[in-house]
Amino acid sequence: MKVLVPVKRVVDYNVKVRVKSDNTGVDIANVKMSMNPFDEIAIEEAVRLREKGVATEVIAVSCGVTQCQETLRTAMAIGADRAILVQTDVELQPLAVAKLLKALIDKEQPGLIILGKQAIDDDCNQTGQMLAALADLPQGTFASKVEIDAGVLKVTREIDGGLETISMNLPAIITADLRLNEPRYVTLPNIMKAKKKQLDTFTPEALGVDVSPRLKTLKVSEPAKRGAGIKVPDVATLVDKLKNEAKVI
Repeated sequence: MKVLVPVKRVVDYNVKVRVKSDNTGVDIANVKMSMNPFDEIAIEEAVRLREKGVATEVIAVSCGVTQCQETLRTAMAIGADRAILVQTDVELQPLAVAKLLKALIDKEQPGLIILGKQAIDDDCNQTGQMLAALADLPQGTFASKVEIDAGVLKVTREIDGGLETISMNLPAIITADLRLNEPRYVTLPNIMKAKKKQLDTFTPEALGVDVSPRLKTLKVSEPAKRGAGIKVPDVATLVDKLKNEAKVI
């Protein structure tokens, strides 16, 4: 069984994000970029499935600029067998990414697709669900545990009230939550091995997909700075301030 794992190149989670002076977007010039943490969890889960003998091949996929090759090499260093880059300089939105992944699903015919539940740059949490709709496949979102037995996939997912376990037939789509696993440390020997692994490149045109943006960002701004905290002498004053100043009660 093939496992397809889309990974996204994002600003590293340790970097303090800054908005451009013209408010058109986030400044990524000379900023450290890395793999989206939720996608790293997805790659780890796919590799573990292969190590258990459930999966036979793990394919990492990324859509975007040429530098996404670095993200794919990281995925292969974690354990992916090969990688595919859909290269484009166009700003990709969730629907466009879902359409590109649908084209790759038709091409590769994987038995399982594992994505991170969301990317930490736009927090859209849409691509997995859109892909499931386009490919007409069952989906298990926000997965905290994955089990495959006799061709049946069981996903334990995190919901507001606790945990929900669902069962579905393969092929299927999973979006990984934070508690699904803890990704392994990437060693130097594996980084060197990743440089020799296969990495294929396609364009959206070659896959027959229109990736033109459908949404327009009007303005990006930093959140307002929080004011300093104050001490109040008694509960009555606290209630008064919450009611009349903060207007939260």
